[in-house]
Amino acid sequence: MSVLVKCDSVSKTLTISEDAYERLASRKTEGESFSEVIKKLTGKSTLSDLIGAMTEKEAEEVSKHINERRRDMRNRIERIKEAIK
Repeated sequence: MSVLVKCDSVSKTLTISEDAYERLASRKTEGESFSEVIKKLTGKSTLSDLIGAMTEKEAEEVSKHINERRRDMRNRIERIKEAIK
């Protein structure tokens, strides 16, 4: 399958498999161009791009681990401060 991609005033043709096209198309939202989808998937992510990337349970687990690491780091900093007094 070939996909015509417009880059500003230049057009490029990409050949991708049907499976790759379906995967790309599944990431496309209404009104979004394929160029925008490719940029979203390959460029810098914003927080709004991450909405729905994890289930609520997964997000809670990540948050829990982040908070544990922060606590551990605060404790380590306090131990170091005490050691250098």
